[in-house]
Amino acid sequence: MGNRRAFFYMKTIDLRSDTVSHPTAEMREAMANAVVGDDVYHDDPTVNQLEADAAAMLGKEAAVFVTSGTQGNLCALLAHCQRGDSIIVGDTSHIFRFEQGGVAQIGGILPHTIPVQADATLRLRDIENAIQPDDEHKPITRLVALENTHNAAGGIPLSAEYTAQVARLAQERGLLLHIDGARIFNAAAAFNVDVKELVAGADSVTFCLSKGLCAPAGSVLLGSPDFIRRARRARKALGGSLRQAGVLAAAGLIALHKMKDRLREDHRNAGLLAEGLSEIAQVIVEQQSTNFVYFSLAEDAGMTSEQFVHLLRQEYNVFMSPYGGEKGSIRLRTHYWIDQQAIDTVLAAVRTILT
Repeated sequence: MGNRRAFFYMKTIDLRSDTVSHPTAEMREAMANAVVGDDVYHDDPTVNQLEADAAAMLGKEAAVFVTSGTQGNLCALLAHCQRGDSIIVGDTSHIFRFEQGGVAQIGGILPHTIPVQADATLRLRDIENAIQPDDEHKPITRLVALENTHNAAGGIPLSAEYTAQVARLAQERGLLLHIDGARIFNAAAAFNVDVKELVAGADSVTFCLSKGLCAPAGSVLLGSPDFIRRARRARKALGGSLRQAGVLAAAGLIALHKMKDRLREDHRNAGLLAEGLSEIAQVIVEQQSTNFVYFSLAEDAGMTSEQFVHLLRQEYNVFMSPYGGEKGSIRLRTHYWIDQQAIDTVLAAVRTILT
């Protein structure tokens, strides 16, 4: 099987996640030449510029640079809530499933989970029913959290209209709204709207500079000045206060101003990948949205998903992620480093392995 290698474009093609994207040459140059200071003293000019530009772009008053989306979400919830408060969050949300229960473990905050629908929304009536009454036996419901795009739902974006409905409900019931917007710019690209429209009613929002925006690390948390002051205190307690962070923020500025405008290319490539996979007899394409693709193998494929992924990696240097058990789905995510040639190579490799 090793002889197949000669027929294929053999650089590593990593489709496991957009988190594997690495910085562009322009980012590396900017990082090398970044003007830096001590961010704890608020005197790193590159970090300050990133925070100001992000706040303006998303229509919020203030921002703080954090190390990751997980840290940004936790800082937000620690800034919004008291110990013993409850938040309403989707049962497949990143905050609930993939952040080690930090809200409870560190914040003493109770997640009240409700079902995430197939379209990645939380039903308004489920949100309403999850709000606790003013009763000394009950925790105080403080906040609703949405995720856009929704990771576990397959990268489905939430519309501005839906988010505005949730924001109105939260406001009417005296609740706050936080948006985990790790891929909010993918949502903006999918709907072809200004990102401000997707977060207009939110009290706070995070977004990642890595993933599809290609920066090596970092996220931004946004909200009111008073909220950001509290979030900075939470960041300090979590060990997230950085010093000469302008080295990272320099890449973040390029991500913010240049990389967001090309995300539609990733979405188009995901569509081409899904279309090509659907033409292979032993492949069942289950879902494609934004830069996410999910597929599984037909029963006559002659191998499990784990065996299939192992062969692709071993023989063709193509990396994919099994998702959901031995016979489960396989998840792909396109990003800056997945071009048309890479897609053609992946489809050729899949055809060869399955035939």
